[in-house]
Amino acid sequence: MDRKASAQWTGGLRDGKGTVSTTSGALKGVPYSFAMRFGDTPGTNPEELVAAAHAGCFSMALSGELEKLGYRPERIDTKATLNFDKTDAGWTVKSIHLDVAAKVPGADPAKFESAAQAAEKGCPISRLLRADITMSAKLV
Repeated sequence: MDRKASAQWTGGLRDGKGTVSTTSGALKGVPYSFAMRFGDTPGTNPEELVAAAHAGCFSMALSGELEKLGYRPERIDTKATLNFDKTDAGWTVKSIHLDVAAKVPGADPAKFESAAQAAEKGCPISRLLRADITMSAKLV
């Protein structure tokens, strides 16, 4: 199963602009720029999209872990805070914190905590963030 997205960038780093799109059409030509990424201009950026993907993935993973324990979650709200900072190596995603609030009727707190830990380890986006990355590049 493949999921695809694309980005196009024109111009220089600070004065250029880009768009991101997904094959599904959920994102279609969504603009991003240096000012959106590093300044106060409203709009998205790659780090925000990673945080959104992580929050969504984790919420689904937690639901699955709770169902394995016989619980049916009524609601899971996950906020992902991605820390993006300049280091000696350059701009780096240093950490992501997941803040989770769940309404799970009858859930035992210890079992909920265990399910949350398993979901963090099992969430594909959590594993992606620990993955090796490969690339091919060519001039056209």
